[in-house]
Amino acid sequence: MKSTATAFLAALLACGAVSAQQPESRGITPRIKLEEAVFGHLAELNGKFKLRVTEVSFAPGARLGAHHHVGPGIRMVTAGELTFIQAGKATVYRPGDYFYESGNVVHTAENRTKAPVRVTFFEILPVDWSGPTVILPKAY
Repeated sequence: MKSTATAFLAALLACGAVSAQQPESRGITPRIKLEEAVFGHLAELNGKFKLRVTEVSFAPGARLGAHHHVGPGIRMVTAGELTFIQAGKATVYRPGDYFYESGNVVHTAENRTKAPVRVTFFEILPVDWSGPTVILPKAY
């Protein structure tokens, strides 16, 4: 039986609200470091969601085009400077900086420097989600 979140995402994909295709990307290498199903005292979450931790490397000049994410998450910059653009506003995050992404807000991410950037993603996903968590926004 599909989780509610997975069923919801399937419905969004079916009606064209989001696309399963990937956004424009260059110079980005993701490495999944941990993936665990949620089990604990919050019984209503057990077995429906998982925590995924991914280390994402951005080469100098790397860019991830307009996208959003399957689920929400916290990002932590561990090396370099990441330029995050949302609603026309650019914010630069440096090592030790954290930020939150709700998953449903369109944004881009770039490495505008000559040094590599590393960002650790902590994401909550449907338990049966596999593959990338970045998805294209709906084209209007």
